[in-house]
Amino acid sequence: MHVLNTHERMLPADENEVGRLIDSVATPNAPLWPRGWPKLRLDRDLGVGATGGHGPIRYSVVEYEPGRRVRFRFSAPKGFDGTHAFELEPHDSGTVLRHVIEMDAVGPGRLSWTLVFRPLHDAMLEDVMDCAERAVTGAVLAPNRWSLAVRAIRRVLRSRAPRRKAA
Repeated sequence: MHVLNTHERMLPADENEVGRLIDSVATPNAPLWPRGWPKLRLDRDLGVGATGGHGPIRYSVVEYEPGRRVRFRFSAPKGFDGTHAFELEPHDSGTVLRHVIEMDAVGPGRLSWTLVFRPLHDAMLEDVMDCAERAVTGAVLAPNRWSLAVRAIRRVLRSRAPRRKAA
């Protein structure tokens, strides 16, 4: 099953400001990354060859053009064969921030993408776009609201997560 999944937001900011958001995506306090979602972590600074991911999603950086775009190739979960990327496109009225997944979901990836990962991904990416809007304007005009399905999936996953012992 071929997947092309795109999220984008027109931001009233120049490409340099939006580019800095992309460049900081894997930093500890990334303004682009929403609270409440697993942080994007890499084994080194953002650049080609860096590996990491967020939650159960694993990938490596296969393309990086500072201030413009970063593309990652999936290595997990099983059945995700493709890439995801953050990129920008300058316009007269600002800059479009875009995230694109282009992959083939094969084997177990077909079911996991459809039932679990797509709804979570869509909710998280709209939260990412809210963070970008907040970073450049100080507010979000129409904040993302999670669907009942997303809230239910998150509740189930949280209940199945191993509990951490207090130190």
